[in-house]
Amino acid sequence: MYRTEFSNNNNNIKFKTMKKLIFATALAIGSLTAVNAQQDAAVAQASTDEATMTQAVDAQETVAQDFKEIKATELPKPVLEAVASDFEGATVSKAYKNAKGEYKVVVATADNKQKTLYATADGNWMKKKMKMSGKSRQ
Repeated sequence: MYRTEFSNNNNNIKFKTMKKLIFATALAIGSLTAVNAQQDAAVAQASTDEATMTQAVDAQETVAQDFKEIKATELPKPVLEAVASDFEGATVSKAYKNAKGEYKVVVATADNKQKTLYATADGNWMKKKMKMSGKSRQ
Protein backbone atom coordinates (compact mmCIF):
# COMPACT_ATOMS: atom_id res chain seq x y z
CA MET A 1 0.00 0.00 0.00
CA TYR A 2 2.91 2.33 0.72
CA ARG A 3 4.20 1.91 -2.80
CA THR A 4 0.85 2.86 -4.39
CA GLU A 5 0.51 5.87 -2.15
CA PHE A 6 4.06 6.94 -3.03
CA SER A 7 3.34 6.49 -6.76
CA ASN A 8 0.19 8.56 -6.61
CA ASN A 9 1.98 11.25 -4.65
CA ASN A 10 4.89 11.20 -7.10
CA ASN A 11 2.49 11.40 -10.07
CA ASN A 12 0.72 14.32 -8.40
CA ILE A 13 4.03 16.20 -8.02
CA LYS A 14 4.94 15.47 -11.64
CA PHE A 15 1.52 16.67 -12.77
CA LYS A 16 1.84 19.95 -10.83
CA THR A 17 5.35 20.49 -12.20
CA MET A 18 4.18 19.84 -15.77
CA LYS A 19 1.22 22.15 -15.24
CA LYS A 20 3.57 24.95 -14.11
CA LEU A 21 5.89 24.32 -17.07
CA ILE A 22 3.05 24.49 -19.57
CA PHE A 23 1.73 27.69 -17.97
CA ALA A 24 5.20 29.30 -18.02
CA THR A 25 5.68 28.33 -21.68
CA ALA A 26 2.28 29.75 -22.65
CA LEU A 27 3.04 32.95 -20.77
CA ALA A 28 6.43 33.33 -22.50
CA ILE A 29 4.92 32.76 -25.94
CA GLY A 30 2.16 35.27 -25.21
CA SER A 31 4.69 37.88 -24.13
CA LEU A 32 6.80 37.39 -27.25
CA THR A 33 3.70 37.72 -29.42
CA ALA A 34 2.80 41.02 -27.75
CA VAL A 35 6.32 42.40 -28.21
CA ASN A 36 6.34 41.33 -31.85
CA ALA A 37 2.96 43.02 -32.42
CA GLN A 38 4.31 46.28 -30.94
CA GLN A 39 7.36 46.13 -33.20
CA ASP A 40 5.14 45.54 -36.25
CA ALA A 41 3.03 48.57 -35.29
CA ALA A 42 6.17 50.71 -34.93
CA VAL A 43 7.45 49.58 -38.34
CA ALA A 44 4.06 50.33 -39.92
CA GLN A 45 4.03 53.82 -38.34
CA ALA A 46 7.57 54.51 -39.59
CA SER A 47 6.57 53.43 -43.10
CA THR A 48 3.52 55.72 -43.01
CA ASP A 49 5.62 58.65 -41.77
CA GLU A 50 8.19 58.06 -44.50
CA ALA A 51 5.49 57.93 -47.20
CA THR A 52 3.95 61.18 -45.92
CA MET A 53 7.34 62.88 -45.88
CA THR A 54 8.07 61.69 -49.42
CA GLN A 55 4.74 63.08 -50.64
CA ALA A 56 5.47 66.43 -48.97
CA VAL A 57 8.91 66.62 -50.58
CA ASP A 58 7.44 65.71 -53.98
CA ALA A 59 4.81 68.44 -53.59
CA GLN A 60 7.47 71.01 -52.65
CA GLU A 61 9.60 70.06 -55.63
CA THR A 62 6.60 70.40 -57.96
CA VAL A 63 5.85 73.86 -56.57
CA ALA A 64 9.52 74.86 -56.70
CA GLN A 65 9.79 73.91 -60.37
CA ASP A 66 7.33 76.64 -61.32
CA PHE A 67 9.35 79.40 -59.64
CA LYS A 68 12.39 81.20 -61.05
CA GLU A 69 14.89 82.84 -58.73
CA ILE A 70 14.92 86.63 -58.56
CA LYS A 71 16.86 89.12 -56.46
CA ALA A 72 15.39 89.92 -53.07
CA THR A 73 15.36 93.59 -54.08
CA GLU A 74 12.96 92.69 -56.92
CA LEU A 75 10.23 91.63 -54.49
CA PRO A 76 7.19 93.92 -54.50
CA LYS A 77 7.03 96.38 -51.60
CA PRO A 78 3.84 94.77 -50.10
CA VAL A 79 5.62 91.38 -49.88
CA LEU A 80 8.63 92.93 -48.12
CA GLU A 81 6.29 94.78 -45.75
CA ALA A 82 4.40 91.55 -45.01
CA VAL A 83 7.66 89.77 -44.12
CA ALA A 84 8.74 92.67 -41.90
CA SER A 85 5.42 92.90 -40.06
CA ASP A 86 4.66 89.17 -39.66
CA PHE A 87 8.22 87.96 -39.02
CA GLU A 88 10.02 90.56 -36.96
CA GLY A 89 13.77 90.37 -37.33
CA ALA A 90 13.56 88.05 -40.37
CA THR A 91 15.67 88.68 -43.45
CA VAL A 92 14.96 87.52 -46.99
CA SER A 93 17.53 84.90 -48.02
CA LYS A 94 16.14 84.01 -51.45
CA ALA A 95 13.21 85.05 -53.59
CA TYR A 96 11.42 83.37 -56.48
CA LYS A 97 8.59 84.33 -58.84
CA ASN A 98 6.33 82.21 -61.03
CA ALA A 99 4.38 83.00 -64.20
CA LYS A 100 1.22 83.71 -62.17
CA GLY A 101 2.93 86.55 -60.31
CA GLU A 102 3.16 84.60 -57.06
CA TYR A 103 6.26 84.77 -54.91
CA LYS A 104 8.21 82.19 -52.96
CA VAL A 105 10.27 83.83 -50.23
CA VAL A 106 12.87 82.04 -48.11
CA VAL A 107 13.54 83.95 -44.90
CA ALA A 108 16.00 83.56 -42.06
CA THR A 109 14.07 84.20 -38.85
CA ALA A 110 15.40 85.96 -35.78
CA ASP A 111 15.96 82.55 -34.11
CA ASN A 112 18.19 81.40 -37.02
CA LYS A 113 15.63 79.11 -38.66
CA GLN A 114 14.69 79.12 -42.33
CA LYS A 115 11.08 79.38 -43.42
CA THR A 116 9.66 79.17 -46.89
CA LEU A 117 6.70 81.47 -47.48
CA TYR A 118 4.39 81.92 -50.45
CA ALA A 119 2.75 85.28 -51.17
CA THR A 120 0.79 87.13 -53.79
CA ALA A 121 2.12 90.38 -55.29
CA ASP A 122 -0.09 92.39 -52.91
CA GLY A 123 1.54 90.82 -49.81
CA ASN A 124 -1.13 88.27 -48.88
CA TRP A 125 0.13 84.87 -47.70
CA MET A 126 -1.04 81.95 -49.77
CA LYS A 127 -2.55 79.38 -47.40
CA LYS A 128 -2.65 76.43 -49.81
CA LYS A 129 1.14 76.31 -50.26
CA MET A 130 2.25 78.00 -47.05
CA LYS A 131 4.74 76.08 -44.86
CA MET A 132 4.67 78.38 -41.84
CA SER A 133 2.80 78.98 -38.65
CA GLY A 134 2.84 82.78 -38.93
CA LYS A 135 -0.13 85.10 -39.33
CA SER A 136 -2.12 85.24 -42.52
CA ARG A 137 -2.58 88.73 -43.95
CA GLN A 138 -6.04 89.37 -45.33
